[in-house]
Amino acid sequence: MQKIKREDTVLVVKGKDRGRTGPVRKVLPKDNKVIVTGVNVVKRHMKPRGPQQPGGIIERESPLSWANIVLLCKACNQPARVGFRARADGTKVRFCKRCDENID
Repeated sequence: MQKIKREDTVLVVKGKDRGRTGPVRKVLPKDNKVIVTGVNVVKRHMKPRGPQQPGGIIERESPLSWANIVLLCKACNQPARVGFRARADGTKVRFCKRCDENID
């Protein structure tokens, strides 16, 4: 089970965008990377690919490693270490180890 999921708010702790926050737009589990909205924006020089896709310099978000981000807890608004616990009905749920509140 993954500790970071889509739509989670994360904080960047390493790299050029250190200290910035944003929601996770996409999770790439095979590469251990995530794409965060508005963070790690890079410029790409694109060739024209027909009338629908003109060429030029395009800015887009580049993937970040899981090791460079940390989940922000909604309850305590602090960077959270994530744990897992089982509910009474047997489902797994993520929780913040700092404030002991459920994240899911």
